[in-house]
Amino acid sequence: MNSRKKLSELAKTIRSKNAGTDKITFDIIFRERETYEMVKRSGALTRDTVCETLNVDPARLTDFVEYDPAHAIKFTILRERPSGSAGDGDIFGAQQYAPFLDVEVDVTS
Repeated sequence: MNSRKKLSELAKTIRSKNAGTDKITFDIIFRERETYEMVKRSGALTRDTVCETLNVDPARLTDFVEYDPAHAIKFTILRERPSGSAGDGDIFGAQQYAPFLDVEVDVTS
């Protein structure tokens, strides 16, 4: 039976933070290897889906890593402007993860 769950129901941690003054990095970490592997297989988090979710040009995605030892998917984007510059509403980059909370993942019972 196929069903869908939100990423926030499956991940232990979903966060974003500065990676220097011109990048924001994201971490999505899972408790269990099985859940991590299921999310990878689902295709819910890929280079393309990350860009779609964040509404950013793929050229801004500098890194996308599935890090098996930590059951984590990590990716980094270039900021539109340096951290703390005029018009930057999130100096620490810590508020950028929210769109991933509601990403739907196909799960199999």
